[in-house]
Amino acid sequence: MRRGLYASVPVGREHGGFVPDAYLIAAKAQDDGVLAYHSALELHGLAHSVWWRVQTLTSGRARRFRFGNVEFVSIQAPREIRAQPDFGGGVVRQPRGAGELRVTTIERTLVDLMHAPRHGGGWEEIWRSLEAVEFIDPLAVVEYAVRMRSALTAARVGFFLEQHRKEWMVEEAHLAPLLRSKPKQPLYWDRRREPGTWVSRWSLVIPRTILERGWEEPSSPEDGIDA
Repeated sequence: MRRGLYASVPVGREHGGFVPDAYLIAAKAQDDGVLAYHSALELHGLAHSVWWRVQTLTSGRARRFRFGNVEFVSIQAPREIRAQPDFGGGVVRQPRGAGELRVTTIERTLVDLMHAPRHGGGWEEIWRSLEAVEFIDPLAVVEYAVRMRSALTAARVGFFLEQHRKEWMVEEAHLAPLLRSKPKQPLYWDRRREPGTWVSRWSLVIPRTILERGWEEPSSPEDGIDA
């Protein structure tokens, strides 16, 4: 599949029809690799879209490679957590076929995507995927978010949790550490500096697309009317 990485072809499949599991390839490609970001969404059954790219979180840098139709991308863990066990925690083992994967939990994946949305396919993809989550541990989300030591990430995570208070049973006590970690000065939601609404609680200028979920289809006049 690449230099130093091989797959055993099962007996009887030597003449075609055998396609190695892309996630197992990624797990073997890096000794310390953890499936993360959009690939973690896929493995947890949450991804809104299917990608032909597998993302692995690692401590070092490695060249991306392609096998078949799949691109394999290694992403260096953020400096703040790079030297920590499991890159800051929130990693579980998931059996797959004859092997095993290490993948970030749903709680950690949420924070990772808020921290580095470029690895999640943009805000619409991230929002639609995460809104498929039925249950989450708010405390685990908050603890990992604070560990990232990013005021912008803390504010994004806090805003997202607040938007889902009812579904995920998020309490004000959960949000308190994030409020303490929010930016001291107003920040734009992301680097594009898109105009939006100033939300003082999180010290963020949040685009209307995010506030109003601009990607959702408008309701038709007949919606909500009984025959």
